[in-house]
Amino acid sequence: METINAIGRRKTSVARIYLTSGKGNVTVNDRDLKEYFPNEILQTTVNQPFALTNALGKYDVNVNVQGGGIRGQAEAVRLAISRALIEISSDSRLPLKKEGLTTRDPRMVERKKYGRRKARRRFQFSKR
Repeated sequence: METINAIGRRKTSVARIYLTSGKGNVTVNDRDLKEYFPNEILQTTVNQPFALTNALGKYDVNVNVQGGGIRGQAEAVRLAISRALIEISSDSRLPLKKEGLTTRDPRMVERKKYGRRKARRRFQFSKR
């Protein structure tokens, strides 16, 4: 099997993954998954597409991720892995779509506007 690459985004995080057949090693920015994402919830988030398609331990994943926070990065990696698994086998599309892992979450931070303290918050109004 050749290397399959896919991209995933979430907020300002961008994850590029390279999926090859292997023993289930996940490397994020040249570090082990457990070292890069020490929180077990984030590790589960990254491995969720493999668990849904019964592919745990079948593929090695090399991830380059940048931007955003640690949660957004984990969800960007999850989307990229889902897209790569669909590219390998179209049978895995249905369970991933059912869990909502094929959809790019479009929510982004709203920009700050001039004349405001934040995006929508106004400066305090004093009547007198």
